[in-house]
Amino acid sequence: MPQKMHADELDIDEALVRRMVAAQFPQWAGLPVELTDSAGTSNAMYRLGADLVARIPRIPGAAEDIAREHTWLRRLAPELPFAVPVPVGLGEPVDGCPWQWSVLRWLVGANPVAGCVPQPELLAADLASFVTAMHRVAPSGGPASYRSETLAARDGAIRRAVAALAGVVDSTAVTALWEAALGAAEHPGEPVWIHADLQPGNLLVDGAGRLSAVIDFGCAGLGDPAVDLIAAWYVLPAAVREAFRMAVGADHAEWERGRGWALSVALMELDYYRETNPRMSGTARYVIGELLADHAGRDGDSVSWKLPGR
Repeated sequence: MPQKMHADELDIDEALVRRMVAAQFPQWAGLPVELTDSAGTSNAMYRLGADLVARIPRIPGAAEDIAREHTWLRRLAPELPFAVPVPVGLGEPVDGCPWQWSVLRWLVGANPVAGCVPQPELLAADLASFVTAMHRVAPSGGPASYRSETLAARDGAIRRAVAALAGVVDSTAVTALWEAALGAAEHPGEPVWIHADLQPGNLLVDGAGRLSAVIDFGCAGLGDPAVDLIAAWYVLPAAVREAFRMAVGADHAEWERGRGWALSVALMELDYYRETNPRMSGTARYVIGELLADHAGRDGDSVSWKLPGR
């Protein structure tokens, strides 16, 4: 059974998953069931044989993501340059799981390690390709992203997180960085399609360190394109961030909002998960450190080379 991280989390184990599959997808009832080593915090992931994975909401707040992904991943997939999870079954509530759940195709790959990738310039190019393609998808009819609000709307929550993390982070430094981001101009255009959670746990790379797939579209929808810039600090080392910025065409204000989004997500994750999820809290600590170092050195020399093509 996966470790619980939330007070309202379901009790999910292999026996429950077998029962759910047998009752609703008898064609897969004989497949082995195994808990995956997933970095996800909102859904439990169980392998079904070699080619499938069951995605089951852990908490009420993740339940609506299942139907959203089932509907929109089919429409987004043809527009994107990398593989995304393809839903093959939508499960209905059962005793032990009061919400819909899904079965998807298993995607092969490993999660990159934040800031430690073998070919950072190539991964930066891959991420820029994904981000620009995502932002170009026609927005008509798309739902609002889970992170569709402005940075200003997050101000109260972020200041509470900073207060809760006193002694864990440099409160003065992170507050100064947060206030600088709040001063950036808001997105001037219409909202665009964003993934909204481009963290290492939602990316898969191949043996050469190239992006092979993007997973977990539970936060996806329409929002500020700056939200997807969090990948610059969550995944990429400092040496390639400017090239990534150039490749996605982010202006100064958008980049500043991107810093703010990365900081706000990391602070809230560190506050919430520091006792229950060492992987998530460790990544959040790393990101905050990178943001502070980046902010302190922003007036220094910047990288000017261009990203190579894929």
